[in-house]
Amino acid sequence: MNRKIKEALEGSVKEERLNSFKIGDGVRVHLRVREGDKERIQTFPGIVIARKGTGPTETFTVRRISFGQGVEKIFPIHSPTIEKIEVERHSVILRAKLYYMRKRIGKKAMQVKEKAYSGSSK
Repeated sequence: MNRKIKEALEGSVKEERLNSFKIGDGVRVHLRVREGDKERIQTFPGIVIARKGTGPTETFTVRRISFGQGVEKIFPIHSPTIEKIEVERHSVILRAKLYYMRKRIGKKAMQVKEKAYSGSSK
């Protein structure tokens, strides 16, 4: 890819979406859905279990439990179909990917194992 084109694409990305959430956070992704000639907003709530890539090709994976089944969706961060990303709950985690969440069942499937935060290191 031409260097100038790549720099132009990277310059146009929205920085607020990049820094607004991290892995382990509970998010609600608002998507624009087209049905025929109508357009509506649909939400996909869940926990961010992974982020991959950099720049304009960065993606994130959101997992939720729907009717007893685990459902995962992979979203490009800079997709024009994403209206906004709301952070419902922040978490402090110890891993870069939360793939262990796939093995959980019931209420534990939506609870992230968090690190105890002491505040200061005295």
